[in-house]
Amino acid sequence: MKIRRSERLIDITRYLLERPHTLVPLTFFAKRYESAKSSISEDLGIVRRTFHNRGTGILETIPGAAGGVRFIPTISQDEATEFIEAMTAELSEQSRLLPGGYVYLSDLLGQPEVLRTVGRLIATQYVAQEVDAVMTVATKGVPIAQSVSQYLNVPFVIVRRDSKITEGSTVSVNYVSGSSERVEKMELSKRSLKKGSRVLVVDDFMKGGGTVNGMKSLIEEFESELVGVTVFAESAFAGERAIADYTALLSVDKVDSRDKTIHVAPGNYLRRTFK
Repeated sequence: MKIRRSERLIDITRYLLERPHTLVPLTFFAKRYESAKSSISEDLGIVRRTFHNRGTGILETIPGAAGGVRFIPTISQDEATEFIEAMTAELSEQSRLLPGGYVYLSDLLGQPEVLRTVGRLIATQYVAQEVDAVMTVATKGVPIAQSVSQYLNVPFVIVRRDSKITEGSTVSVNYVSGSSERVEKMELSKRSLKKGSRVLVVDDFMKGGGTVNGMKSLIEEFESELVGVTVFAESAFAGERAIADYTALLSVDKVDSRDKTIHVAPGNYLRRTFK
């Protein structure tokens, strides 16, 4: 159906935003709007400049007969800094302090706008790397994994600590909890992850790193590769963490259980992402 250019631009933008990391041939848009490829190319140029100027993402052009355009979501350094600073203030509230030095996050990670931004933040960090799946452990990391997987356009898999009959056959590993030093078990359905997958691990909170290290062991059991680890927040930890190479958006650097005070600072995300 032939439509006006303004309507075409809106529909092209919507189509690309809903299909990140998906190669769309120019012929598809040409047939969709009954327009010449030259007109579509001009429209995509406008969309590309707007995405760049607004920090929405990158519109990548793939040349050749099998080419097209691909939208890669990103976030600007200014927007990332503003969000992380807002989160540090929000999480530093005294009422969020939980026993054991943990921070109450459930309300924040239940807000769609927060989850969308967290997803863009993490997806931006891995924009230049190949990721086949996003992994997390049930249950609080699930919303983060879902958001990240949406922006990377890859599946997400959920590791569980107990057996579910609906999961079928599973692979399990024992790991040592970094904070309590107890031996625990986690497992993943054999159908969840393909051999040779490149896996990104995400979680809501990390203390000793034992849970993340357990997921790393599971990935190795599937003969797959760990691409990276990113957590929403980390806490101060006196000992040696079970995993050293990771990214944290936020850092709970000071906790006083006696005075019930907490201080949250930006993690290493900004430094590692915007070098």
